[in-house]
Amino acid sequence: MSWASPEDTYLSTSLASYLDRKLLVLLRDGRKLLGILRSFDQFANAVLEGACERAIVGDLYCDIPLGLYVIRGENVVLIGELDVEKEELPPHMRRVSTDEIRRAQKAEREASDLKGTMRKRMEFLDLD
Repeated sequence: MSWASPEDTYLSTSLASYLDRKLLVLLRDGRKLLGILRSFDQFANAVLEGACERAIVGDLYCDIPLGLYVIRGENVVLIGELDVEKEELPPHMRRVSTDEIRRAQKAEREASDLKGTMRKRMEFLDLD
């Protein structure tokens, strides 16, 4: 007995054309994963081989290796095939180490938090 509806089955079978191809998977939390699709099921759960997380902060980027990675289908926003023949990033992007990208992510997060804090403090002014 299958719990999947015909629409779910159609969605997951469309992933069959991506088997053994390099993909970019965008997750609900904003992470971007790259890897080779090795398996999937009717719920769009997927297995990526040689997966890495592409972290981008401004003009800096880093591919953080994850290895064999299982993705729960409900967390997937977008799946697309990558053209391995083309350059994946614009030329102005600079590859950095994992430590450096983590520091940049932390600084970006702190700046965002500060901006939110300042906005809350200024709400009482009602400038409209």
